[in-house]
Amino acid sequence: MLNIALFGPPGAGKGTQAKKIVEKYKLAHLSTGDMIRKEIAAGSDFGKMAADIINRGELLSDKFVVALIENSISQIKDVNGFLFDGFPRTVEQAKILDEMLSKSGNPLCGLISIDVPHDELMRRMLERAKIEGRADDNEEVIENRFREYQAKTLPVAEHYKAQKKCFDVNGFGTVEQVFDAITTIVEKIK
Repeated sequence: MLNIALFGPPGAGKGTQAKKIVEKYKLAHLSTGDMIRKEIAAGSDFGKMAADIINRGELLSDKFVVALIENSISQIKDVNGFLFDGFPRTVEQAKILDEMLSKSGNPLCGLISIDVPHDELMRRMLERAKIEGRADDNEEVIENRFREYQAKTLPVAEHYKAQKKCFDVNGFGTVEQVFDAITTIVEKIK
């Protein structure tokens, strides 16, 4: 089973690349961002609480995010593996994911980290805000997201580097160039 985590800062292109990876390798796409936006759109209690936290540019608690992932994994059958998009975002989530996948006998094959310079990330996110009308993408919130990423999420890469499962990709290129770099890695780790 091919289990991959797609990793990188906000605006790195994880969502764009995830669609291509899922299609090529026939994986189940588990995007915490999509799951959370669905809850927000539904107006659920969880969605309302999540919206408040996200609008401040902060991360949701490990407990809530892990519950979303576990619920999704338990419902999906007959797949070649999972592509985790936006998860894990903390070292604690990484440890929980490792344990969860080890129990199934199908550990994480690798964490693919998409690296993009800060100025380009800001440009992409502000552009996305205009195109998609995302009120949560303004400079103040984006900078807070970058701080949260540096403090809480970036250590996840170190967690997987220690396991020799972290692979870096230059995300400053065309969609196809980045995808080619990712598929080169996937072919080596699957």
